[in-house]
Amino acid sequence: MIGWILLIALVLIYSISLPSLLKRAGLNSVWGYIPLFNFLPMLKMIKRPWYWFFVVLCPGINLILLIILNVELGIAFGKRSTKEQWLFGALPWLALPQLAFKETSLPFLGPRDWTGKKKTMAREWTEALLFAVIAASAIRTFFFEAFTIPTPSMEKSMLVGDYLFVSKMSYGPKVPQTPLAVPFLHNALPGGMTNSYIEAMSLPYFRLPGFGSVDRLDPVVFNFPHGDTIIVDPFYAGHDYYSYVRKEAILIAEAIHLAGGYNNYSKNQIYYDKIAFNGYQEKRFWPNGYRDFLSNPDYFLELARANFRNKQQCKICAFEQGKNKLLLGGVRYRPMDKRENYVKRCVGIPGDDLSIVNRQVFINGQPLQDPEGVMQSYRFAVKNPAALKKIYAEYKVNISDRNPDNESGYGFYKSSFTAADAEKLRSNPDVVTIEVKNDTIIESFDPLAIFPNSALAPFSTWTRDNFGPVHIPAKGETVQLTPENIALYKRVIQNYEGNTLQVVDGKAIINGSPAESYTFKQGYYWMMGDNRHQSADSRYWGFVPEDHIVGKPVFTWFSKEDPSYQESGEIRWSRMFRFVD
Repeated sequence: MIGWILLIALVLIYSISLPSLLKRAGLNSVWGYIPLFNFLPMLKMIKRPWYWFFVVLCPGINLILLIILNVELGIAFGKRSTKEQWLFGALPWLALPQLAFKETSLPFLGPRDWTGKKKTMAREWTEALLFAVIAASAIRTFFFEAFTIPTPSMEKSMLVGDYLFVSKMSYGPKVPQTPLAVPFLHNALPGGMTNSYIEAMSLPYFRLPGFGSVDRLDPVVFNFPHGDTIIVDPFYAGHDYYSYVRKEAILIAEAIHLAGGYNNYSKNQIYYDKIAFNGYQEKRFWPNGYRDFLSNPDYFLELARANFRNKQQCKICAFEQGKNKLLLGGVRYRPMDKRENYVKRCVGIPGDDLSIVNRQVFINGQPLQDPEGVMQSYRFAVKNPAALKKIYAEYKVNISDRNPDNESGYGFYKSSFTAADAEKLRSNPDVVTIEVKNDTIIESFDPLAIFPNSALAPFSTWTRDNFGPVHIPAKGETVQLTPENIALYKRVIQNYEGNTLQVVDGKAIINGSPAESYTFKQGYYWMMGDNRHQSADSRYWGFVPEDHIVGKPVFTWFSKEDPSYQESGEIRWSRMFRFVD
């Protein structure tokens, strides 16, 4: 609100002050009264290109340019000391009216003439840096943005350590919704979790025209839908906050169960603290806590949210790291354009009916032909450990994907391979057996992991490899609401389309009124990783709204192995200067 007040005040001050200044410069003062268009004679007055007018209209970038224009306007009237330039750059609300109405005797001198004069090195570098920031910010916002692949969810198409250019023009660039931000930083300052943006000013969603729309099988970069709330920690900020709340809630329900079922959580903190990592490893999840959680999920979810907010502790996070306790920085909301960027492949577009049967994706009842690099998880056994090491190296299996398959027994391993690589391994004399793994049960540590994260039938039986069917909403489409599809579309209606939704006796109440149907305001997409068993995607958190789409990865300009996933950290020359499939 404060940001908008200051901006509107500045626009009004231009309209009040510029007519007087234009008249003193010998120009037509009438244009000075017209908001926004008064920048055209202002640019003429300080002898800057007319097309800068369009940069003035670009949110975010225009804030930098306005500082430059205000300083140069002061210089044109003799305000050339360092102190005066700082005043015009930082406080134009005071400097412009004073120049227009109090200092009327100051003549118009025009822009400083540097002919035959040498600028100081500091000034040359400052000017060059400012204009470089403006130009680069415009390119990053409306044309191309650099993006790094952080996880192996898109192997083999995109590898960890690939540096890509993402085309904003492919689907139309989004106008920045949070324009008050440090240039070139997405959502945090280096070295910590301090926001790189200020939420004092926000703009509504608006997308400029692009070359086309998202097509099925396109690789797509998008704002993570579940990233509206984050755990304030560099590692967990990019993860699904809602899944951790759900798991923590089940853990709290188990703690209360151990205490005898008392409803006063504060009295049972000792039991919560006594649940240790060893017990987590043994049980993976707590059936008593899960049962109690299902009896009153809203109650336990609120306890978990309060735990994250107030005590800043995430017990589940600690267990995942082999600890009994882990203090984090609480939780934080993020605006849509500042949520983490994810990259996945679009397998379902608005209006599609999608299902997965034994790993095969079906669209509208027809099997979808997967891209060539799609990987599945395979269980295999080898004759000796030396052969295992050789296979990992030859097929470039990332370190996080080299795991024993305890479910299959001693001597079995599981890793992700393409179908072509698995076929080659079948003829490898060192391989005893290899077969694709098919998930028939959901992860035992989170019984509600699979979207729509509901214990209702049939959702409770869905897995990564046997899923659906789900209908992907299209803009303007109307669906009849039932208890089942309310579970599917609840977050869409509430969070992505800005309605209130209550469910009373299986009936929907939207914005305070009973509703038997709902008409969607925008289209939605279904995204999945090419590394199907190593990808947290729509199978876990559901639909990607159209307004979350960022762009299309088109070109790999650099590639370097990441020691966290690959063994060497070498530059991958063969992957550089390639188009993304």
